[in-house]
Amino acid sequence: MNALQHARAPANMHADEWAARQQLASCYRIFAMLGWTEMIYNHITLRLPTSVSGGEKQFLINRFGLHYSEVTASNLVKIDLQGRVLDGSSSPVNPAGFTVHGALHAGLEGAHCVMHTHTTAGVAVACQQGGLAQNNFYSAQLHNRVAYHDFEGITIHADEAPRLLRSIGTRPAVILRNHGLLAWGATLPQTFAVLWTLQRACEVQLATLSMGPAIPVSEAVAARCTHDALQFNPNHGAGQDVYDALVRQVDRLDPSYRH
Repeated sequence: MNALQHARAPANMHADEWAARQQLASCYRIFAMLGWTEMIYNHITLRLPTSVSGGEKQFLINRFGLHYSEVTASNLVKIDLQGRVLDGSSSPVNPAGFTVHGALHAGLEGAHCVMHTHTTAGVAVACQQGGLAQNNFYSAQLHNRVAYHDFEGITIHADEAPRLLRSIGTRPAVILRNHGLLAWGATLPQTFAVLWTLQRACEVQLATLSMGPAIPVSEAVAARCTHDALQFNPNHGAGQDVYDALVRQVDRLDPSYRH
């Protein structure tokens, strides 16, 4: 059985929305399994397909106050780009969630999914003057794919959105200086693949810093690594196979996210 095979959707909900809810809930559980959590903070958001939204940009976000391990398909909240709740839920939504995520969903046509973390390795590299170093297997796969945005404080002010979008441009991996990591992409598995690679690059860099100077990777080799990286290539699933493997692991641990 496919790990994302539908539990029965609520009678008044479009099947495409229920499928999106299940997929996003599975991702929250994967983050919890990997330890990519920050108490009740941070967000993963997924834009709803036009079959559900009627052409308007709407997205799903976690209910504020829940740990990632508590997120399910049914307790996700549907909101618009201004953070207005659209599904009748009385659940609270963190303003820092829709301010950043709404900006990307609105301003980047390809931002179907947006992920943000505060992992120790990610924040540590975000605080480094030089940012991500091109000196390991993982950072070499992100050649010319990493954007940087300067820290402006807690992300609750809408006027930061245009500057954030300018900083990002078209680069899917983002280091929010002094803050953390962010990734966006055309699908949830593809976005996860970008964030996982960025996270691993930061973990290796953090370990390397304790050992002295590292061997740099040349521009030519890094460019070739990025070109050859299977997890970003639509012809090789764009991360879907890796993501499916993690969903199967979550299903063995606790499949309650599907309800």
